[in-house]
Amino acid sequence: MENSADHSPSPSYPVSAAGNALRVVRLLHELDELRVMDVADRLGVARSTAHRVLAMLVFEGFAEQDRHKVYRPGPALQAIRGSRAAPPPDLITVAHPHLRRLADAVRETTHLMVLDGNGTRFLDGVEGPQALRVSYRTGTLLPAHTTSGGKALLATLPADRLRALYPNGLPGDVAKAPKDLESLMNELVTVRRHGYAINLQESERGVHAIGACVRDHTGTAVAAVAVAAPSVRCTRARLTELSRPLLATAQDIGQGL
Repeated sequence: MENSADHSPSPSYPVSAAGNALRVVRLLHELDELRVMDVADRLGVARSTAHRVLAMLVFEGFAEQDRHKVYRPGPALQAIRGSRAAPPPDLITVAHPHLRRLADAVRETTHLMVLDGNGTRFLDGVEGPQALRVSYRTGTLLPAHTTSGGKALLATLPADRLRALYPNGLPGDVAKAPKDLESLMNELVTVRRHGYAINLQESERGVHAIGACVRDHTGTAVAAVAVAAPSVRCTRARLTELSRPLLATAQDIGQGL
């Protein structure tokens, strides 16, 4: 970098997982201080990996390390967020422990997501403990009508707002997803009746998922939580069984907001 003289020495190793770095920046913004063990736990990685991520953020100016080996927001992050005081715990901070407990309980990967236009933005996730598992997708944007959490959130919208999201019809050409807006709206009737939505290989081949809304104290749907699993061991009947712990987790997250 041309301005490397203004930074700490560049780490001699690359950090390939950009998603991990972005998650740590978000955590620094939310919590104002982190230790290596905190990052390792949140990302589900070894401490050596967590240290590498933090070292890169120090190099780029997004983090600083004090004499107690605590990492705090660096000048680059401070410039982005201005002089605003540390925010109260937000959605990701509140939800993460619940995502981890749910992943441990059902032994599958859990996701937290929000609507982003007519897409679903994955904010956080915890991978299941089994060798064959779905990876978390933090930062990924997928068509909302192809994901379980996205459909759960779309089901909360009035018809006119839903139609406004799709002025040119449903995007993409996914074989197993709803083919048109009317098909989607018919499916959302079932979603509202059950309180959850399912995804049968609609967002990714070989992956089944179930999602439910997280509602704040006003009853507004602010996010969705989902459980995703390989289709080879997660039948539709299994998804139905997962609805009970999923709905309980969604409620617990909402109560913490």
